[in-house]
Amino acid sequence: MDELDGTRSAQPGERPHVAIITGLSGAGKTATSKLFEDLGFRVVDNLPSELLRDLAELVTGDPARFQRVAIVLDVRSGDAPLAFGAVTAALEGRGIEPQVFFLEARDEVLIRRFSETRHRHPLAQLRGSVAGSIAAERQMLEEVREQAHVIIDTSELSSRQLRERIQRALNLQVDADTLALQLISFGFKYGVPLESDIVFDVRFMENPHYIEALRPHSGLTQPTQAFVLGQPITQRFLEFVREFFSFTIPAYQAEGKTRLTVAIGCTGGYHRSVAISERIASDWREAGYGSVDVWHRELDRG
Repeated sequence: MDELDGTRSAQPGERPHVAIITGLSGAGKTATSKLFEDLGFRVVDNLPSELLRDLAELVTGDPARFQRVAIVLDVRSGDAPLAFGAVTAALEGRGIEPQVFFLEARDEVLIRRFSETRHRHPLAQLRGSVAGSIAAERQMLEEVREQAHVIIDTSELSSRQLRERIQRALNLQVDADTLALQLISFGFKYGVPLESDIVFDVRFMENPHYIEALRPHSGLTQPTQAFVLGQPITQRFLEFVREFFSFTIPAYQAEGKTRLTVAIGCTGGYHRSVAISERIASDWREAGYGSVDVWHRELDRG
């Protein structure tokens, strides 16, 4: 492990680690590129699509020199799905499966960012308004998003949180036949995580916020967990969830799905959703489902 950034140092003879950074304009690809550079990646941005195959050949032909490479690929490449397919096919044909990071954000956040920076959207000339350009870009990149290994909603992320998400994903070693599982606890008043595949609402459980002794203690603490998990209605919910995932997780694996993101929401994302997410994560690990990652989105707000 590298003591400075927490990532594993590349070893001689290993296949290159190639990441593809893609997603919506204004969602943070530039900041993400800088983070990858800090982690020792050679970042290639806005390369013409005609040269992507040549880049793949260069990377695979000199793995000692290109142990870590990040390719930024988006609508500036022209036909983004076509360019994405070309570079992934070229890499996979040489025995390298790239790790695909897709960045996105809510429409109102993207519009605000373009307004603040006064940058022009890449599709503005064709679509006119920023809102129209964002809608068109979402549609154009839908196929690419479906193939992403890591989807990150940057709407509410700080630079530190973005770095943590990227580092966790880069450290994640998942076999081809396993499913990478992620749990996100969140508060509904801050919005549902865009990257979630499944969302559970646990606001039907009694809220520790209204108990003075528990209010300052998050769902990571023993008193709050005991209160939340001790409710009969919570036990019934957890029984349902165990049965649900004991059926769906193997089914997702059989269909070749590589990741599953489950969001657990309560009002503020500080008590109930945190405690429930931790319990579900513990159940998954005990069941031997493989890689389980938990992110409590609102804890820093506390």
